[in-house]
Amino acid sequence: MKKEDLFEECIRISLSRYLEDLGDSEPCNMLKMVMLCVEKPVIEVALEKAGNNQSKASEILGITRSTLRKKLIAHNI
Repeated sequence: MKKEDLFEECIRISLSRYLEDLGDSEPCNMLKMVMLCVEKPVIEVALEKAGNNQSKASEILGITRSTLRKKLIAHNI
């Protein structure tokens, strides 16, 4: 199994549990919730890998340094 498949399976399992935990409640903005939950640790790992160099981290992430800075502020990193 490829690493990408493992990530996808972990996400599927987590979302299934989340929906089960909701019970009869309807999920709302699930995609936004997932993206926000995933974005912060991805940024943190990229920064760690880049030695906290924002230019290098933005290259790793495939975004501009300006976009990275906005995301750092949004996530209080």
